[in-house]
Amino acid sequence: MTKTPFDPALFRADAISAETNGINNAIMQMMAGAPEWWDAGAAAARKDRAEGKGPFPAPVLSPDARTIEIAGVGGVKVPLRIIAPKNPTGVYLHCHGGGWVLGAANQQDPMLERIIKHTGMACVSVEYRLAPEHPYPAGPDDCEAAALWLVKNAKAEFGTDILTIGGESAGGHLAAVTILRMRDKHNYKGFKGANLVFGAFDLSMTPSQKHFGNERLVLRTVDMEKFYDAFLGDKVKRRDPDVSPLYARLHDMPPALFTIGTRDALMDDSLFMYARWIAAGNEAELGVYPGGAHGFVAFPGDLSRAANAAQDAFLKRVIG
Repeated sequence: MTKTPFDPALFRADAISAETNGINNAIMQMMAGAPEWWDAGAAAARKDRAEGKGPFPAPVLSPDARTIEIAGVGGVKVPLRIIAPKNPTGVYLHCHGGGWVLGAANQQDPMLERIIKHTGMACVSVEYRLAPEHPYPAGPDDCEAAALWLVKNAKAEFGTDILTIGGESAGGHLAAVTILRMRDKHNYKGFKGANLVFGAFDLSMTPSQKHFGNERLVLRTVDMEKFYDAFLGDKVKRRDPDVSPLYARLHDMPPALFTIGTRDALMDDSLFMYARWIAAGNEAELGVYPGGAHGFVAFPGDLSRAANAAQDAFLKRVIG
């Protein structure tokens, strides 16, 4: 019998630092009274976020970024935002978060620059189509197209065909779906690692999603319900493995790092997916961060610094 990696102490209230409690209280104050995206409309909410209106600051754009377009499913053009150092050690395929409705490839340039600094990899972020204008399977199709393009072109484009993949929240979901599609549809099992950060892996809702309630700590139960309705509608089977990768056969997956905070509505998704990843015979690590809210890696503090350093170390390690 091996010792379980699930340490009960990590999940207790006394494990949460005063700094993290302060950050969470500040988040709730910041979000109090903020408009709901479904009332304002997705397009208006995206515009406000891009301009720094509302609770989140405007994105900081990298002067080193460039955008190319590749062919997607049915002739759709898929933009890829690329930030690359000289002589990259590998390529990180990134899927951004935002509930499949919000977010953009240019809204996490500082995070990608951090990964580049610590791993030497080039970063390629997918500007996938967003719901509700483009519901499932548009977003997953675009991420799959980006992965296929990299498998065929990374060596010529970046001088290396060492590929990793990852994302946050909805991006963690899309990264997992992309790995499965590449394995099952294209017989590609070459990703060296998967960096899955507070991902949504069960879109029929895990217990932590259902029971999180209305505490406005970035992500509530109602937010998940609204995002799923926009992304999937009422006709898509929510436990289809292509929709909820928790229900997929998980053999031949790359080493993975699951990162989750204990005050995140998606906590169970990472706990369950980590367990299933291991049970399928794959290598995996689980980083549990006491008190971390959804998106906590973006809020400066000891917790985010530790989680981001662990992600960088994992990615550097898996590319050798």
